[in-house]
Amino acid sequence: MTRRLLAALALFTVVFGAAQATAQTYPNRPIRVVVPSTPGSPTDVMARLVAQSLTTTLGQNVFVEPRPGGGGIIGTKTVIAAEPDGYTLLFTEGAKHLMTPALYDSVGFDPAVDITPVATAGGGSFVLVVSSDLPVKSVQELADYARAHPGKINFGFGQGTLPHMLGETLKHTAKIDITSVPYKGGAQAVADMLGGHIQMNFGTTATLLSLIKQGKLRALAVTNDRRLAEIPDVPTMAESGFPNLTLRYWMALWAPPHTPAAIVEKLNADVIAGLKSPELEANMAKAGFEPMPMDVKAMADFVAAESPKWLAVAKTSGVRGD
Repeated sequence: MTRRLLAALALFTVVFGAAQATAQTYPNRPIRVVVPSTPGSPTDVMARLVAQSLTTTLGQNVFVEPRPGGGGIIGTKTVIAAEPDGYTLLFTEGAKHLMTPALYDSVGFDPAVDITPVATAGGGSFVLVVSSDLPVKSVQELADYARAHPGKINFGFGQGTLPHMLGETLKHTAKIDITSVPYKGGAQAVADMLGGHIQMNFGTTATLLSLIKQGKLRALAVTNDRRLAEIPDVPTMAESGFPNLTLRYWMALWAPPHTPAAIVEKLNADVIAGLKSPELEANMAKAGFEPMPMDVKAMADFVAAESPKWLAVAKTSGVRGD
């Protein structure tokens, strides 16, 4: 027994020592960050800000590789299958990532288990907007108008996106008849809204804030847990009577399963250092994002808490990604 114990301790020492040595020399070559969404999307913009910051702190080039398609599944599987050495990472919108099994059949992985959380980066609120000529100034007035004019309000969204789910959940909760109009992307929906073809949209504050301030769209509520400083007169969804729509979007960095803890901790620390830098904070603010620094354990706890909330939204909305 003693010999077996000594052998086990020796093996542990070798493995632990190798992991520590790897972490001490990491990184010694460029790092690839896979983004499973289209270039120019909020996730892509945030990924590039984080990559630029990590390039400075790590002393190695950190480059972003967009891999859109399959509702994020293609890019995610690329990272899950990669070597767990810290040189291939995933940067994605967290809620959509966690909801993948509820949106698609036969995904082949569990996003809450089969990939390693590294660091949360940033996030923000969604905002419910309507056309400036629609005669409603609150969510309740919107619901009343929809009941009085069933099917007359067109709700535009990117197919299978978080705004799509928020709108369908609002329709289900308020028991209102609003016509759903899917688009390939949210930008197309906003363009058609400005053109008068649709009357309602959920979008990120990063995308819609300037249009709200210009008076081109009317904000009815934000999905944040508190009002936003940029639009303090706009109530929350909870204040508007829909607490189940108190949901924020957030973006995070992930690594392949079995990535050494020392590498994960190093990446986490460098992301947090960047998020606390005045330069990155200012660049995020310009893009409409708020920093979300969390250590590794805090992120794991956060992911565990977020997963059931967004899975419930996916179920209630009835949205499918197929």
